[in-house]
Amino acid sequence: MLTAAFAFSALLVSARAQLAGTLKTETHPSLTVSTCTSSGCRTQAASIVIDANWRWLHNKVGYTNCYTGNEFNTTVCPDGKACAQNCMLEGADYSGVYGITTSGNSLKLNFVTKGENTNVGSRTYLMAPGSQTKYQMLKLMNQEFTFDVDVSNLPCGLNGALYFSEMAEDGGMAKSATNKAGAKFGTGYCDAQCPRDIKFINGEANSVGWEPSANDKNAGGGKYGSCCTEMDIWEANSISTAYTPHPCSGSGLVRCEGTDCGIGARYSALCDADGCDFNSYRMGDTEFYGPGKTIDTNKKMTVVTQFISTDGTANGDLKEIKRFYVQNGVTFANSQSMIEGVSGNSITDEFCTAQKSAFGDMTAFTDKGGLKTMGKAIKNGMVLVMSIWDDHTANMLWLNSPYPPDKDPSAPGVSRGSCSADSGKPEVVESESASASVTFSNVKWGPIGSTFKALAAGSTGKFRKM
Repeated sequence: MLTAAFAFSALLVSARAQLAGTLKTETHPSLTVSTCTSSGCRTQAASIVIDANWRWLHNKVGYTNCYTGNEFNTTVCPDGKACAQNCMLEGADYSGVYGITTSGNSLKLNFVTKGENTNVGSRTYLMAPGSQTKYQMLKLMNQEFTFDVDVSNLPCGLNGALYFSEMAEDGGMAKSATNKAGAKFGTGYCDAQCPRDIKFINGEANSVGWEPSANDKNAGGGKYGSCCTEMDIWEANSISTAYTPHPCSGSGLVRCEGTDCGIGARYSALCDADGCDFNSYRMGDTEFYGPGKTIDTNKKMTVVTQFISTDGTANGDLKEIKRFYVQNGVTFANSQSMIEGVSGNSITDEFCTAQKSAFGDMTAFTDKGGLKTMGKAIKNGMVLVMSIWDDHTANMLWLNSPYPPDKDPSAPGVSRGSCSADSGKPEVVESESASASVTFSNVKWGPIGSTFKALAAGSTGKFRKM
């Protein structure tokens, strides 16, 4: 997914700390999840943690901000290692400051939360049941992942995202001696965009070459980026949705610089930033997903994603990623491609090759190893990420509008949704859609058919093949 730039006050600074503070106790909001087998599903008591980027980062002596606005405090942070040694990360007020609430198996993320300070967006991770220091590692080869989602309150320009990132289980503590905060405080983020707005990578501040953002007073970018394989299960608002594998070179978090980050050469990066997406609107079915459409975004829906292997076991290579929806007691297969020369309703290497050719897109997905490489990360284990964000880079046009905006909207692959080409400007959505939110619930995973059967058992049994 594209990396968001978020707004914070001077006291709630965006930073990736490495020392754990003691001024406010970190208490993870509880969230129940379910693991399933052919015999049924079992509920487990887990929790979520907010990313370190959203926390107050201060000097361990005197509580001076280590990062304010879009600049590092060079006195406290003269270099990356010193910054890690001098700065502490505090516990979070999840509901009051960040607009994050949980209830049973439900997680609600509010877009803008106003109080003494203003917070915009959030990014959270699922913790392992019973653990305060480890992320839940999902190994879903030849399994399926299911959740419910309500996007009815997400307009153009916003993204309520649920995805997997090949982060370290402990948030990078074992790898980085200077990281003393770890997963308990939401450290160790990486994705296929190789984001350079991460303030600390591998235990060191990303202060070298740091430049403030030209269009976001609270963001910037350093010399280094934080790369890893990413599987976008759900990038969506009420207008459009896409699911997208993004393979990368290497395993786990890799700190990049220069062209390895894609700087000045997007397709020379370690990761496939574009990925191979399945967006029903982009694939020609403009009536499948949206308000009042086949999958009606005015109502809650269930989303099922299956990771099918070559040999029907967890040891095989990834060969297909399939999608189903359940709504109003009816099960829907994913929409079929209506693009000439591109067939199917799931992601396979063959689909991706045909799609890239039809749309005139670059071949980075194949070049990075396609589904086989994606499958390696799935077998290694990935962390569940749930977030809400707006887009200071491309206004979310890549998800829900004609993109690139200078191309003919009628050309194959350009239109991704019904939002206008001038929509999604952060200053507009943060003002006019401040009350937006997304709710994820009923997260479960297990062997192919286990979560799906559990959902269908109480339904009417109807199935529609699209």
